Amino acid sequence: MTQDALAILYQALPPPVIDGLRKDAKPGGYSDGGADIAFVLRGRGHRVLTPVADPDPARPLDWVFPDTVEGIAAAMAAGATVLWANSVLFEGHPLEAVLGQVRIVGQLPALMQRHDDKFATNQMLDEAGLPVARSFLLAQAGRPGVVALADVEGALAQAGLRFPLIVKPVRGRGSQGVSRVADLAALLSAATGLIVDAKFGDTLIIEEYLAGEEVTVTVMPPVDGVYRALRPVRRFNQEDGVAPYNGDVAVTANSVAIDETELATPAVQAMLDACVRAAALVGARAVIRIDCRADASGEYKLFDLNMKPNMTGPGRPGRDDQDCLSAIAARAEGWDFAQLLEAMLVAAW
Repeated sequence: MTQDALAILYQALPPPVIDGLRKDAKPGGYSDGGADIAFVLRGRGHRVLTPVADPDPARPLDWVFPDTVEGIAAAMAAGATVLWANSVLFEGHPLEAVLGQVRIVGQLPALMQRHDDKFATNQMLDEAGLPVARSFLLAQAGRPGVVALADVEGALAQAGLRFPLIVKPVRGRGSQGVSRVADLAALLSAATGLIVDAKFGDTLIIEEYLAGEEVTVTVMPPVDGVYRALRPVRRFNQEDGVAPYNGDVAVTANSVAIDETELATPAVQAMLDACVRAAALVGARAVIRIDCRADASGEYKLFDLNMKPNMTGPGRPGRDDQDCLSAIAARAEGWDFAQLLEAMLVAAW
């Protein structure tokens, strides 16, 4: 078994406001998933460091270090040779100060910040020729590249977008703040509510609604420069066309890996190829997850690339139903949660 000493970081730092936009912090800062990772890998014989000597499986914070200057210093003082950044990273994050001193499971902070901008990332993928949902930016007041709320009807006509549509934050997390709107009045109401609330900042994405099946694709970090996509996971039992937030409904209740027959179809294979290309374009160094939906013709389009997918799973008491979407995909590949984590650990850089 590896002689590495592994420490898991959780999100103790609030995400910064970037160009007027913010990513809402997850309650607990992903400490639940971090504890799952630490507990399971320790059970597999890996040397996992913890901030307390005898961590309680029921107490997530017993298993994870905060992603602060002090938390990272404590992990390294304890002998960490690998830091697993189970957190939202950004330019100036304390992790940057130790790059090159330890190995990392996670993304480059600057790249995570750049590609957490869902609109800019989709624009980049579209310019590279990948199939992406059409969209534009909306704010109370217009500016270059951003449509004013008062001008949205004309912008829809110019973009050739028809209702229903999706309204969502630029730097959102999961399905928080995401809604499907059936007409102009509903769009104005949803957009105004998000802008006034300002939880996610002052700018929104207006996106085409793809009426076909939704799937999510996990792309593993590169091995010898080659990315690999796991089997897509179908999302069902959606609420008004939007998958419910996983903090409200466990994804095991509304998600299942597709079967081998569907996996072999040209539409799915084309989507997987596009997802692998997307991972290379964003320079992914750890697992990413890309949400896709089929349009009326059956072609899948990418609409939400997640540089930091949720990573929860069973192992700790009471966590039997906590497989994340990537764990569901991994099981279809013949891996259990522990094997998925070990495949991620092997890719530490």
